Amino acid sequence: MEFRRLGRSGLSISAISYGNWITHGSQVEEEQADACVRAALDAGITTFDTADVYAATRAEAVLGRALKGQRREGLEIFTKVFWPTGPGRNDRGLSRKHIMESIDGSLRRLQTDYVDLYQFHRYDWTTPLEETMVAAADLVRAGKVLYVGVSEWGANEIRQAHRLATELNVSLISNQPQYSMLWRVIESDVVPTCEQLGISQIVWSPIAQGVLTGKYEPGQPPPAGSRATDEKSGAAFIRRYLNDTVLTKVQQLKPIAEQAGFSMAQLAFAWVLQNPNVASAIVGATRPEQVHDNVQAAGVRLDPAVLKAIDDILDPIVERDPGKTDSLQMRE
Repeated sequence: MEFRRLGRSGLSISAISYGNWITHGSQVEEEQADACVRAALDAGITTFDTADVYAATRAEAVLGRALKGQRREGLEIFTKVFWPTGPGRNDRGLSRKHIMESIDGSLRRLQTDYVDLYQFHRYDWTTPLEETMVAAADLVRAGKVLYVGVSEWGANEIRQAHRLATELNVSLISNQPQYSMLWRVIESDVVPTCEQLGISQIVWSPIAQGVLTGKYEPGQPPPAGSRATDEKSGAAFIRRYLNDTVLTKVQQLKPIAEQAGFSMAQLAFAWVLQNPNVASAIVGATRPEQVHDNVQAAGVRLDPAVLKAIDDILDPIVERDPGKTDSLQMRE
């Protein structure tokens, strides 16, 4: 396993991290989830990412049970806050009330006294940013949170939050965006801003919800049991890619992967890790063998000719418009 520093902090994390969105507590049984976590630990993964909203808080509880008995100092446990976790008006967003109540619930479910990284899951347009950042600083001083991050924030919001964090002596060190060969919206503004500020990316969906594994073929229905057939397992995120133009281009990557000695998934993970601003790529697995396959991308350096060949194939269909992320943010 390769390890990388997160931002300009002293925190070192595994280049492949384990995430349990739409798996633990929903898509897979707990015994199978435990097997995937054990596979991650066996493969050298030390970084585990979750969120209070995943499976309506059940994902945190499953992960907490799976990691019970592990040496806490040898793990980096990340979670997030923002999306609704209850029926009340204040059970959502980044108000001080919701943040303070949510961290206690997350710590209880994760069976830990602190999280290494607490991430604001989206930007909250309804709460003053100062209120959010002061709450974050108080959690750091209380020892419940070691570092602070954000997820799917735009460059301007990241810059404002970093300024406030600096004034409050809080380490804002990461952003967690979607990033893959097919979805590169962070490259134009977010990555340059984060490089300037000393903030790293922890990227999700590096295989584009399975599309970059090549299992979805042009002119064919999605395989039975795949995420594209399950509305609870990210089908909405996959639909943008399920057209013959995209799927034909993805199939053309197979010879490149084979020539480089990789599976398609390994190539996709290795590709995102070539970006020096990416500290870690999140693997989400329903089977232990998926974990073992994807971790092989850690430490890989792709030849420039391979990177060019990928761009030559995909460039006409790559999503680069930062405005597409607006739908992921909550506004009232």
